[in-house]
Amino acid sequence: MEDSAAVAGRLWDEWLPMSVRRLIADPLPGGQVAARRLVVWLAGVHDIGKATPAFACQVEQLAQVMRGHGLEMRSREAMGADRRLAPHGLAGQVLLGEWLQERHGWTVKQTGQFTVAVGGHHGVPPEHGQIQALDRHPDLLRTHGRSQALWKRVQGELLDACAAEFGVGEDLADWKTVKLAQPVQVLLSALVIVCDWIASNRDLFPYFPEDVPRTGAERIAAAWAGLDLPGPWRAEEPTADVHELFASRFDLPPGAKARPVQEAAVELAREMDEPGLMVIEAPMGEGKTEAALAAAEILAARSGAGGVFFALPTMATGNAMFPRLLHWLDRLPAPPGTRYSVLLAHSKAALNDDFVGLLGDGGQRIAAVDVDGHGGEQWRPSSRDRVAGAELVAHAWLRGRKKAMLSSFVAGTVDQLLFAGLKSRHLALRHLAIAGKVVVIDEAHAYDTYMSVYLDRVLSWLGAYRVPVVVLSATLPAGRRRELAEAYAGKDATRAAADAFEAVGKAGDYPLLTAVTPGGAPLMRRPAASARGTQVEVERLDDDVDVLADRLERELAQGGCVLVVRNTVRRVLEAAAVLRQRFGEGHVTVAHSCFVDVDRAAKDVSLLNRFGPPGKADRPAGAHIVVASQVAEQSLDVDFDLLVTDLAPIDLLLQRMGRLHRHLRSGPEQTDRPERLRQARWLITGVDWNAPVPRPVAGSVAVCGAYALLRSAAALLEHLDGSPRRPVGLPADISPLVQRAYTDTLDAPAGWMQALEDARARHEEHRADQAERAATFRLDAAARPGRPLFGWVAAGVGDADDTRQGRAQVRDSRESLEVVVVQRRADGSLATLPWLKPDRKGRVLAGLPLPTDQVPTALAARTAASCGLRLPIQFSFPDVMDRALDELEELYVPAWQTKDSHWLAGQLILPLDEHCQTRLAGFTLRYSPSDGLEVTRA
Repeated sequence: MEDSAAVAGRLWDEWLPMSVRRLIADPLPGGQVAARRLVVWLAGVHDIGKATPAFACQVEQLAQVMRGHGLEMRSREAMGADRRLAPHGLAGQVLLGEWLQERHGWTVKQTGQFTVAVGGHHGVPPEHGQIQALDRHPDLLRTHGRSQALWKRVQGELLDACAAEFGVGEDLADWKTVKLAQPVQVLLSALVIVCDWIASNRDLFPYFPEDVPRTGAERIAAAWAGLDLPGPWRAEEPTADVHELFASRFDLPPGAKARPVQEAAVELAREMDEPGLMVIEAPMGEGKTEAALAAAEILAARSGAGGVFFALPTMATGNAMFPRLLHWLDRLPAPPGTRYSVLLAHSKAALNDDFVGLLGDGGQRIAAVDVDGHGGEQWRPSSRDRVAGAELVAHAWLRGRKKAMLSSFVAGTVDQLLFAGLKSRHLALRHLAIAGKVVVIDEAHAYDTYMSVYLDRVLSWLGAYRVPVVVLSATLPAGRRRELAEAYAGKDATRAAADAFEAVGKAGDYPLLTAVTPGGAPLMRRPAASARGTQVEVERLDDDVDVLADRLERELAQGGCVLVVRNTVRRVLEAAAVLRQRFGEGHVTVAHSCFVDVDRAAKDVSLLNRFGPPGKADRPAGAHIVVASQVAEQSLDVDFDLLVTDLAPIDLLLQRMGRLHRHLRSGPEQTDRPERLRQARWLITGVDWNAPVPRPVAGSVAVCGAYALLRSAAALLEHLDGSPRRPVGLPADISPLVQRAYTDTLDAPAGWMQALEDARARHEEHRADQAERAATFRLDAAARPGRPLFGWVAAGVGDADDTRQGRAQVRDSRESLEVVVVQRRADGSLATLPWLKPDRKGRVLAGLPLPTDQVPTALAARTAASCGLRLPIQFSFPDVMDRALDELEELYVPAWQTKDSHWLAGQLILPLDEHCQTRLAGFTLRYSPSDGLEVTRA
């Protein structure tokens, strides 16, 4: 009890961001001084439930000693299953509530908002039914009979001693009239959990008699020094003007200035009444990321936030953002010796070299309490709760699925943010992690209805925590902009400023900045676009691969680089096969999602090296064609002379268009491009343009939906060939196209209307179904102040995070199978894949042995783990998945399921033969480093 309380004091003084301290202190008489006492006291009393028969009976030898002092109790066997009705957290909540009522005159309604932090310190606040069940079994708290009074006296004496030791005796009279907001209750619960975990660590707090004789102060000082947690970021608002700020943080060339959107974002962050939500809508390539980081620095200084969480749509975009975040951190002003805890937050972060490089600076390794353990049960391939490989973090204690997000600076997938809206175990820790940060949400247009249900609920909680949020998008529908602002501001604000929110939902300006504070009315800023614009001619192209090849032969007669984007991997491979026949193997590159991780990362690097910005890339001298799936839409700063793309929703098409003539090559005339390709042109295929109503290919309909595709085609009609051939003007036409495609009013030729109405009906039915299913495990909105968190995550999903089920909860996708791909040699032995290139240190990675009778070497195991592959949708249907799991069970390697094998423990292993083929669940799988995975029915 004393250790936990001491840890709480240190966390409050040296680790907790100022914004969180202010929020906890706000409702309390006595402000932050009293708030610190509250946190210390709750941490100190959190295990009072262990002073009960239900807990004490577990070790008979100790129980017998207690009986000798008059504390009678039945044996563990005699209590039987009833013991489960009194877990020590719930027992402590009840005991503390009784003590507050009897000793300090609190009412039952007043106690719950404070005692729930004790009841929920193992990750789940008690439910009303659990509380009532324990009320019916008071003997679990105090044995009936002659020792009942003694039990109560001992419990009371312990609580009296804690109140005196932690100095809350006088506070209790003031606190009984306080109404704690539910966000404050969540933060208190999370802090108690963190204190419990740290104080339970035997490396830091050795048990008697292992500990050397020392005072309590010496004990906590030694433990805190051993833990060595970096403190929060203490941002100071920069006083430099916008241009000086950007030059100092982002390495602008001499004489370069911040762009108008960036300038407006900084000014708005400085002018807002208080930090709140800022939505930045601007074209691709306008520097929205830099604008967000600059605004985050100002918002953090104004709010007291202690870090930044940068949420991105995919692992690939997270990996791309992470080095940019590190570079920004290196340029932030800070006192000498400042350290930041930094995290790359996704299930494969441990394979990212930039992230792993930070681990060496993380200080002493500390063996953490096994809070993420699975009860010692051995994992099997069929296990549904399989956890992804270990995530390494920059600080040793911040390790594991539940603690890692507590790092100060985090770049990761948006799933990590959406999990904060999912009823799950230890949810309070996720809320503590985001409550003390500035949250940046990139590519906000990329999230469908299912994900948006969670995102909107998370935004409502972020508003309640008064967390600054920056949302970025190039192609955000106006209606979605309004929904984001309303979710953050809250229902009361939405009603009070209905006209202002309606204006937000109708604004068609571009670029556009929208800001709103918690409970406030929105305001908008309309900066100018940067001077550069592009005129893009748009043409239809028949959906025939030979037609495509013929057209590209003409276009590339003088050389040039073309990006062909397909909506499915199958169409990527079909097009690439024909184009290679025409242009040759060396002139066609394939990029899609079905590559092993290390190959996909190499593809990204190769694309950047060949097609990146002028001066940074070695552009191919002759003709070259990149055939890619949607992976080309985001994160890569690549530039092509010509774009061919399947019809897709308009926001995705515009993202793809951002890869066309992205940079000036020898000035506005683009003289470094082939003469035929100096005019930006965009060819749209993947649709039968000759039908009375355009008919997209089946694969596109399955991925994107017919309604979104038809609305996109309708929005583009006035720009297509056969119309006045009005080109698409970037950035001027971005917002009009998006709003036209997403407005509720159908705008299309009369002959399309019936098809559009039918497609809309299916679309609305699908959206309603998505919203209903997402709401099943969605967290409720924060209730009125004073209402306890009882049942806060009732009917939840258990542990979320990196299980197959957990990842599927916040995305409308089927569960998927992820495998580690290795090679089975002719002699039956296993090895790493044969084409892997040496690592940065020159070490050979190809063909490393993977013995099955022992744990492979660390290098071989990490190399194998870097060849993870998510199997395509064919393996997500339940019957196919079950069959695949049964077959993968045949290569279950017990020797790899140990704590010494953290790279491969819990992984599904898929061996390819020497021809890089295998069979699985009735399918033939072929893999090549050039084309990735190809799946056909056996």
